[in-house]
Amino acid sequence: MIQIRDLYKTYGKGSAEVHALNGVSLDVRGGEFLVLMGPSGSGKTTLISIMGCILQATRGSVKIDGREMVGLPESRLPAVRLRHFGFIFQGFNLFPALSVRENVEIALDLKGVHGGKARDQAMELLTRVGLADKAKRFPADLSGGQKQRVAIARALAGDPPIILADEPTAALDSVSGRTVMEILSSLAREQGRAVVVVTHDPRVLEYANRIVRIEDGKAVTEEEGVAA
Repeated sequence: MIQIRDLYKTYGKGSAEVHALNGVSLDVRGGEFLVLMGPSGSGKTTLISIMGCILQATRGSVKIDGREMVGLPESRLPAVRLRHFGFIFQGFNLFPALSVRENVEIALDLKGVHGGKARDQAMELLTRVGLADKAKRFPADLSGGQKQRVAIARALAGDPPIILADEPTAALDSVSGRTVMEILSSLAREQGRAVVVVTHDPRVLEYANRIVRIEDGKAVTEEEGVAA
């Protein structure tokens, strides 16, 4: 689903120049739970942001379903994100003034699903992550694990084939973290989605089909995960 070749990302110029990525090549396949690991500042978040068309690469190639993204006009990237990706963030990024159901509905609205159909689909997604009974609650009423499950439901709005998650368990206890990883794992294993997770959390490794370690902006090792 994603093919990356010789990818570079540079920030700044001259003496302030920072090379966040230095020639990364990587494939992401459907039905795969791929984990990106590495120390802080290694380039993991930059890599996943370029995968998801949030950032543009300095040079190299990123193909989504065979279509080149590098050099694509900024005006065309939102449509690519809406069609192909669901995003999950460490900080949940829920709207505090909206109910749980409304937080999912707003993502559906962006993808062209409105009114009663959006409400029905939002409830289906919340049922999938075990939170249908919390639909009328607000984010402040939820635990960290519940907020992350709402974020997963929102990421699934519009049925994207690729899920990108940046440190999804960092703020969670062991029980909540395991619940979140089991949901993400099932999205790859049972639904054929490509799931890419950036993490420092060693608990995530038992769910991985493949582990790629990033250091100094390079993919230095690649190995099969426990779930391969």
